[in-house]
Amino acid sequence: MNRLDRLLKMREADPSDPDIPYMIAQEHAAQSAHDQALTLFDDALAIDPHYHYAYYHKARSLVALEREQDAIEVLNEGLRRSQMAGDAKAANEIGAFLAELGA
Repeated sequence: MNRLDRLLKMREADPSDPDIPYMIAQEHAAQSAHDQALTLFDDALAIDPHYHYAYYHKARSLVALEREQDAIEVLNEGLRRSQMAGDAKAANEIGAFLAELGA
């Protein structure tokens, strides 16, 4: 059984854990299956809207799909949420990605 299969099995066992769709999304993104990754990042964010790194990596997939404006919107939301939560590390990384995109 490969990593993706194990993660899918874990998701069946615990659909309320936002880490699992996030990790599945990362697997898809690594294979350049960014459309699938976006859906799974959204699943993680639906479970936990404060999953700051899901915003960051969702934006990476959007950039890979040449949807930079959408990526900027996602990053702005992630930045807002990470600042509200006092997560300076996430806010700094998200802010740096925004700067990289010229936003």
